[in-house]
Amino acid sequence: MKAVLCTKYGTPQVLILQQVPKPAPKENEVLIKIHATTVTTGDVRVRGFNSPLLYWLPMRLFLGIRRPRKPILGVELAGVVEEIGMNVTRFKKGDGVYAMTGMRFGAHAEYTCLREDGIVTHKPQNVTFEEAAAIPFGGTTALHFLRKGKILKGQNVLIYGASGAVGTAAVQLAKYYDTEVTAVCGPTNLELVKSLGADHVVDYTKEDFTKTDKKYDIIFDAVGKLSTSKCQNVLKANGKFVTVDGQGIAKERTVDLEFLKERIESGQMKPVIDRYYELEQVSEAHEYVETGRKKGSVVIRVV
Repeated sequence: MKAVLCTKYGTPQVLILQQVPKPAPKENEVLIKIHATTVTTGDVRVRGFNSPLLYWLPMRLFLGIRRPRKPILGVELAGVVEEIGMNVTRFKKGDGVYAMTGMRFGAHAEYTCLREDGIVTHKPQNVTFEEAAAIPFGGTTALHFLRKGKILKGQNVLIYGASGAVGTAAVQLAKYYDTEVTAVCGPTNLELVKSLGADHVVDYTKEDFTKTDKKYDIIFDAVGKLSTSKCQNVLKANGKFVTVDGQGIAKERTVDLEFLKERIESGQMKPVIDRYYELEQVSEAHEYVETGRKKGSVVIRVV
């Protein structure tokens, strides 16, 4: 099968399309023919090995000393079950699924095997494979941190970095929880986040939300650029500040994928896709994601 391998840490040019052995499912696994995947900020960080100095050595030991131990990157996918292991009962051949591979990676390829009890479930019926692939990473991350902030109906919630994969999911999920949402993003994305349901939008190039009188129950930094101290004066007395930076990896659960599937199928949420690339163009996709200007997800068409 074709797969994109990260041959060493470095620029996007270290990514090379190669032929590698097609995997075979074990007795408790499904073989998925991948139709679509994405390039996330996480993929870019691993490929370039962008790690804080404090975590440099443990991360190098975990990911691989000279190059990624798991050279096929990619953490989310959508596709079709092609084969099932003899003990698999949740899925059958031909099922459309969407999934997260997490730190196993492996989604930048034509096929992958996942455990039936892994972070995989049937894909939402009302979206394409490309759209389905754009949901898991941003959706589960946003869900994790909003819950960490103890989101409740009627709260005032601010999403900083509201136009990325995590931010666009967070705006929609915060509206699902029936909160008043203020979305902070750049000037070119104001209409996008309004269309996702934000009650108020703030152009960070023109206004500093930390210098206003409005106070929030939750401030969610979806891009890891704020600090608790910077936000303290606009948090309510028992308000929560949560950020994707330095607060641990979002816990991935199959039940959350099923929750997101329900939100998508009911029309309460929609995937946001900025650009499409082919598998052969993964390097170009990395270059674009690395600019920090993407809106929603960058999708790779495999089939």
